Order: sequence, then structure tokens, then C-alpha cells
Amino acid sequence: MKDRSRSMRKMHLQALALLLAAAVLPACSPGQGGGTPTATTAAPTTPDTGSPAPSPGGPSPDAETSVPAPAPEPSAAPSGPGQGNAELAINIIPAEGEAEISYTLVCTDGVPAAESVHPDADAACAALKENAGLLSPATPGTDQACTQQYGGPQKAMVTGVVDGIPVEASFSRTDGCAISSWDAAKDVLGEAGGA
Repeated sequence: MKDRSRSMRKMHLQALALLLAAAVLPACSPGQGGGTPTATTAAPTTPDTGSPAPSPGGPSPDAETSVPAPAPEPSAAPSGPGQGNAELAINIIPAEGEAEISYTLVCTDGVPAAESVHPDADAACAALKENAGLLSPATPGTDQACTQQYGGPQKAMVTGVVDGIPVEASFSRTDGCAISSWDAAKDVLGEAGGA
């Protein structure tokens, strides 16, 4: 009789522990605000595969998917006046098959540093101080119309830091939008970046 009583007590303690765990677990789950359990329903399954049927509006926000999340947008420097601090590597390809031209631009408070190797470092540093977002050209959206004009074979790549924000910008002259971005950054791109 003692063994049966002990066994029943053990079973009651286990049941109590499970009830407590069920009550406390939602409070520990991410995204649950407090100890109130929320009801969940399983997705209906398709008879042939036993896998969840797709929900009409796509997966729920909490559903795991095999599709990776989109990469976060790089933080762009705000347009408008900046501090004028920059360390940049500028590479220009005048045309396919031609030698790449490279510049180094270092600015402190809008003034070029001695280690700058740039055809017009004064103008480039002043341009960056005047517009900190100069090297963060907006990517044309699908609803933005760009004229289909060709401005030349030039390509440019600018990497480095402007006012503490990493920069990695590509420029070309393939259509009206790209030409506009190129022209806005022409002081930084230097004489080899001319049209």
C-alpha cells in the first residue's frame, strides 16, 4: 500500500510540474508579452504529402522559411552638409581595355590632407563637406523613369568612409539616372571622371 501511495504522490507531483511548466513557458518565449498562453492552431495538411498546406496570405510572421531574409539596406550618409571627413579610394576605368586610374582622397573638416593623391582634392573635399550623401546615389526604383541615353563607357568605384559611414559606390554613364549620379559626384571622381 505504501508503494502505491508513493507512486500516486509521484504521479501527482509530475502532473503538477507539467502544469506549472505549461503556465510559465509562454512567459519565457520570445515575442510573448507575459504569462498568458496564446492559442495556436496547426496548419492544415495536404492529404498526399502530409506537409502543411500553404496559407492563403503567405507564411505567418513567425513561420520559418528556407528563403533567406533580405539583406539590410546599407546606411547611407544623409544628404546635406556633413563634417567633411573622408578616406576614399577612387578607381576610374575610362573605357574598356584602358588602364585604370586610381586616386586617394583624405579630407579632414573639408580640407584635403597631405596624403591625398587627387587632381583637385580641394574641390573634392569641399563637395563632400557640402553634401555628405554625395557618394550614396539612390538606386532608381522600378517606377523611376531614366532617359535611355548613353553618356560614355566610363566606370568608377569609390570605397572608404565619409563622416564615419562606410561607402562603396559604383558609377557609370549608361543612362540618364546614372549620368546624373556621375555628374553630382564629378568633383570627387576627378578629371578622369569627366564626360
